[in-house]
Amino acid sequence: MKYVEVVTAAGSADTVSAIAEKLEASDFRLGVVGEDGMQPMRLLVADDKIQAVLDSLQNLLGSHPATRIVVLPVEISLPKPSEEERKEENEAAATREALYAGVEKNARLDLNFIVLVFLSTTVAAIGLIENNVAVVIGAMVIAPLLGPNLAFGLGTALGDTSLMRKSALTNSVGILLAISLSVLIGMFVLFDVSSPELIARTQVGLDSIALALASGAAAALSLMTGLSSVLVGVMVAVALLPPAVTFGLMLGHGDASLATGAGLLLLINLVCVNLASKVVFFIKGIRPRTWWEKKKAKHAMAIYVMGWLVTLIVLVFFIYGRRTITSQ
Repeated sequence: MKYVEVVTAAGSADTVSAIAEKLEASDFRLGVVGEDGMQPMRLLVADDKIQAVLDSLQNLLGSHPATRIVVLPVEISLPKPSEEERKEENEAAATREALYAGVEKNARLDLNFIVLVFLSTTVAAIGLIENNVAVVIGAMVIAPLLGPNLAFGLGTALGDTSLMRKSALTNSVGILLAISLSVLIGMFVLFDVSSPELIARTQVGLDSIALALASGAAAALSLMTGLSSVLVGVMVAVALLPPAVTFGLMLGHGDASLATGAGLLLLINLVCVNLASKVVFFIKGIRPRTWWEKKKAKHAMAIYVMGWLVTLIVLVFFIYGRRTITSQ
C-alpha cells in the first residue's frame, strides 16, 4: 500500500474526495487549511490502484500550479489485507512515474557511467583472456549497458523522444567505448584466441536469440516489480558487454571471422533486449496519461517494434548464410 499526500487549494477537497471514493481508497483524510488557502489531503491506496489515483490527481496540477503530490511507502498496515487483496497488490506493476525515475538515472551519460564501462570492460577482457568464468560474470553484473536499453524501451512505450535520444546516446557511447578499449587490449596483449570463454562469445544461433528475448522480457518485468535480484540474474544472462569486448579483442588481434561472430551476438542481444522490453511494457499497460500522448506512443511503438523485427529477421538470415559458407 501507499500513502498519497496531496497539498492543493482547499476548494479541491471535494474533487480529491470523489477520486478517493471512485478508486476505492482504503482511507481518506483532510488536514487543516493553511493561511495560504492550501490544504493537505491524504489517501491510503492499494498498489494496484496507485497508478489510476495518480493519473486522476494530476489533473489538479493543471488547474492549481501550486499543487504538490507525494507518494509515501507503507511498511505495515493493520488490519492485514485479505488474501485476494494481497494477490492483486503483488501483481501490480510499478507506477509509470516510479519506473521513469528509475530508468532515467540509468540513461544518463555522465562520468560515473564512463568509469563503470571502462572498469567493467577491463575486468571482462581479463576474464575472457584468462578463461576465468567468475571474473566474466563479475563484469556482467557491474556492466551498466543494460540500463540504457531498458530506458530506450520505456521511452518508446511512453512516446518520450527525449528519454529515447538520451538513452540511445548513452548506449552508443558505452558500446563504442567498450569496443575501442578492447581493440587496444587486443592489439597490445598476447592471448590465446581459442580460450573457451572467448569462443563462446563468437558462436551465435537460434538459442542465442531465444535466450536474449527471454532475458530482455525478464529484465523489463523485474524492473516493474522491483525484484533487483532477478534483474542482476538477467544482466548475467544477456549482458551486452562480453560480446562487445570479444568483438574488440578479435578486431585488435586481426581475426575477422571470430570478430564477425562476436559482432553478430552483440547485435542479437541488443535487438532482442529492446524488442522484448518494448513488448512487455506494452502488455503490462505502461502508457502515457493523456490520449494524445498515447496516440504518439502507439505510433512510436509500432515503428520501433517493426524496425527491431525486421533487423532480427535480417540477422537470422545472415547467421544462416554465415553457417552455410563456413560448412562448405
